Amino acid sequence: MERTTSIQIGQVVRSKAGRDKDRVFLVLAIVDQHHVMLVDGDLRRLANPKKKKIKHLVIYQTVLNEFQERLQSDIKINNAYLRRLLAPYDEHKENR
Repeated sequence: MERTTSIQIGQVVRSKAGRDKDRVFLVLAIVDQHHVMLVDGDLRRLANPKKKKIKHLVIYQTVLNEFQERLQSDIKINNAYLRRLLAPYDEHKENR
């Protein structure tokens, strides 16, 4: 079973179950050992993050340190910035 010890804030993940299957997200927060809050700047914006079980995610090794640093230093982050960060990881974007 996947646990939060293998996931960090700012990590790139892809949903493998649910309505958002195959969408790429960034981890915004860790709720508990089985759940995280996800954003993508499109359907899941900063104002309305998605709570998702870790077992329903494919966890990429990529951690976007720039995103982590902006969160920690309270620099303003907008949804366009999130979309720009995730664009290289979303290979299914042109199929939507």
